[in-house]
Amino acid sequence: MSADALLPLLKSTFGFDAFRGRQAEVVARVMAGERTLAVMPTGAGKSLTYQLPAVALDGCVVVVSPLIALMHDQLRGARAAGIRAASLTSVDADFADTRQAYRDGALDLLYIAPERATGEGFRSLMEARAPALFAIDEAHCVSEWGHDFRPDYRLLRPLLDAFPGVPRLALTATADKHTREDILLQLGIPAEGLVLAGFDRPNIRYRVSPRVSPAKQLTDFITANPGPGIVYCPTRDGTERMAAKLAAATGRRVAAYHAGLDPERRARVQHDFVASEDGIVTATVAFGMGIDKPDVRFVAHAGLPKSIESYYQETGRAGRDGDPAEALMLWGADDFARARMRLGELPEARMAGERARLNALAALVETVECRRALLLRHFGETPPERCGNCDTCLDPPRQIDATVLAQKLLSAVYRTGQSYGAGHVEAVLRGPAYERVAPRGPDKLSVFGIVAGEGARLIKPLVRTLVAREALETTEHGGLMFGPAGRAMMKGETPVLMAEPPVKRTQREGGRSGRRGDTGAAANPVGDPLFEALRAMRRELAAEAQVPPYVIFHDAALRAMASERPATRADLATIPGVGAKKLEAWGDAFLNVIRQF
Repeated sequence: MSADALLPLLKSTFGFDAFRGRQAEVVARVMAGERTLAVMPTGAGKSLTYQLPAVALDGCVVVVSPLIALMHDQLRGARAAGIRAASLTSVDADFADTRQAYRDGALDLLYIAPERATGEGFRSLMEARAPALFAIDEAHCVSEWGHDFRPDYRLLRPLLDAFPGVPRLALTATADKHTREDILLQLGIPAEGLVLAGFDRPNIRYRVSPRVSPAKQLTDFITANPGPGIVYCPTRDGTERMAAKLAAATGRRVAAYHAGLDPERRARVQHDFVASEDGIVTATVAFGMGIDKPDVRFVAHAGLPKSIESYYQETGRAGRDGDPAEALMLWGADDFARARMRLGELPEARMAGERARLNALAALVETVECRRALLLRHFGETPPERCGNCDTCLDPPRQIDATVLAQKLLSAVYRTGQSYGAGHVEAVLRGPAYERVAPRGPDKLSVFGIVAGEGARLIKPLVRTLVAREALETTEHGGLMFGPAGRAMMKGETPVLMAEPPVKRTQREGGRSGRRGDTGAAANPVGDPLFEALRAMRRELAAEAQVPPYVIFHDAALRAMASERPATRADLATIPGVGAKKLEAWGDAFLNVIRQF
């Protein structure tokens, strides 16, 4: 069956008149029984590529998913669309009933974790009734080169090979070339089975800034961005402290989430966030993969992400509904210092790859070019030079040639014995202005007092730059020492170009910054009583059904209702996202609200 032949089913089940992006190609391969790896950006509708076949195919689609919370989020959405779906997890009380429903052919979708999928009990269940399709979600977890490797994913191959006639579909949003090749190999998918849909998320606005006063910077960012959001912090304690600061500063509801919390509290934080329309979570990277919340309006990083793949994955949790979203990263030289120290703990075979990833992050935070373009080139794409929706496009920084200043800074580090921190080195370079260092004897050095004026202002950001570029590293006591690229830079063999510090740019150019809403995606109407009444009805119905509001309808559907004012069920059925099941369940309630205006 072709993808076009499934369009009526797409409309009746999900409320959409057409496929998006490369959904049609993936669905067509699934329906033809072919093995496929689909690399699609977050928000591109990956789940539809197996949920629609689940309704169309004779048999059950088995979905391997890494987190229970993610399964249950997708379960709610599938059931709301009228799909017969269940899961087999450690927290499901209806375990026996679900197994029997599968044997009886009463399920369209069955979700299971990789740890349980590789057991003999599950193999026996599959032998009783072969599935129509194996779908492996978050497939980058199968690769040691992926940013979130899960050993249990490696054990899936024997299960898949036990059913050679069952097609397999692997899905991921985050995989560079090396990882994609490994996924194909590990899951037995031919090279021609790769469907690469691209990585661009044009509705997300990327911003990167040096970390100066993180609580203040994040408060300003959150104040400018209403709606739900995630703030990633490097440590567990950091999430708790940041949650308290942001709650006090913004008046918003902010909860911390990390692996050290008891399971009940973690579940409560996650549940409240998914159900909210303006909640904020400060979290470690333990939070997020299990979240399929489409209306997250912003993601912020209070520190450097683990890798550029992790950054893409984590920022991709914003704006999955296609509406405008913001991503902010705050970084410091100490982030790179710690990351490079961790490199030394890795096996030799992985060190080069992880170093390359860290250098890619350094390039991202340091660039004066388009950040989106650099990000997409990392994944092998050839984007336009400018995207028009990142900080370097909206407020282009001036590039400074800091080669001579870098030579002076590196010389000062060398002549002070490669043991002092950045503050002392700066004091030596600025000389008489920092006489407190004189008792230590640096006033006799050739580098004492050789930097003044504009150059002095650039010392701190230049230290960040040189650490990011491996010209400087930090000792275990916090001092600066030469890194692999240090000597070449000190000799002037490597030019050092850097972006003008943002504080100066703000003074020079009046702090221009683009606002959300000019990215091509529609923003929610402000002050529209009908739209607000529709949202209130959505909240009421969501509470009754015990599901998050977005499961009822996305904001985009409510905007269309407020704009087009459908008067009948037939009119309402033309709104994108209004499928037959939702129309039957909730259509009259929304029509009644519209009639009041």
